[in-house]
Amino acid sequence: MRRRALVYDPSVIRIVTDSRCLDHQVAPGYPELPERLRGVLAHLRAAGLELVDLHTPRSEPPAATSGEEAGGEPGPEAMAAVIALHAEAYVRRFRSAVARGDALLDSADNPLSAGTWTGCWAAVEATLAAADWVAGGRDRVGFAAVRPPGHHAETNTAMGFCFFNNVAVAAEHLRRRHGASRVAIFDFDVHHGNGTQHLFEERSDVFYASTHQYPFYPGTGAADEIGVGDGMGATLNLPLPAGTDDEGYAAAIEGRVLPELRRFAPDILLLSAGFDAWKRDPLGGMAVTENGFERWGEWLRQLAGEVCGGRILAVMEGGYDLESLPLLVEAHLGGLTSG
Repeated sequence: MRRRALVYDPSVIRIVTDSRCLDHQVAPGYPELPERLRGVLAHLRAAGLELVDLHTPRSEPPAATSGEEAGGEPGPEAMAAVIALHAEAYVRRFRSAVARGDALLDSADNPLSAGTWTGCWAAVEATLAAADWVAGGRDRVGFAAVRPPGHHAETNTAMGFCFFNNVAVAAEHLRRRHGASRVAIFDFDVHHGNGTQHLFEERSDVFYASTHQYPFYPGTGAADEIGVGDGMGATLNLPLPAGTDDEGYAAAIEGRVLPELRRFAPDILLLSAGFDAWKRDPLGGMAVTENGFERWGEWLRQLAGEVCGGRILAVMEGGYDLESLPLLVEAHLGGLTSG
């Protein structure tokens, strides 16, 4: 296919990562591998893109990364951002489980290693740093190249490879620190983001839209889940059958997601950027091509230019085909920075 050349322009795009995300180790054969992120970073660097790695010594570290690095402890701003959504008791329980050397947290999908605590905070801090940059000007695209993913994590529960809900924490951080009155999250991971929906379903200031395979893990995301109480109407679920291809996704995104995002008119658009709807993903059952991910980026870039000053923050979620994932990320970022 024709792939849009991803030309690095530091005034338009900032890719933020933290090499400590790789500290979260898993057993052989487990799909959420460090190699997922390692491959993406190597590919983007080879393509000539500059990456901001928060673990690289710098003279002016972002405020969100000012913790005691040696102990893997978060800075106060990162901690405040996380406990604004996750229960403090859950954070303490997570830390204690890692310190004890427990094998799992809450489910078999969430294995622990000595580096899991550090790796999860690194993902949060990189996401917050990208959010801060996007909030600082117009026509800015931030990409948080992080792992483990986050959109399944609920207030008190780790699940689905996720420990902290990175995109949700960023959304609340943008509300509290940067004064964004309305934030939208579009989640195109093949799995429904039950955690993100759970965290915001009773609120009207954060709009959550999701396209996802259904029925499928985690079992949530039916079309009639549209919010609760004050949040009624601020959740949009578009469940799609297995085998949905580019055109099926185009109908859902162009027909429903984009009009609802335009109606909500957020100050900043966030993306739960999962790439497991890819046609050969080992965990998904969809038929999306590289061109599909690029086209979505183009549409979202245009929409953001119309409603939120071109401010977009994409946060890496799923995608488990190690060979194709870097190409899919590049294609999507090419779409997001087009025009």
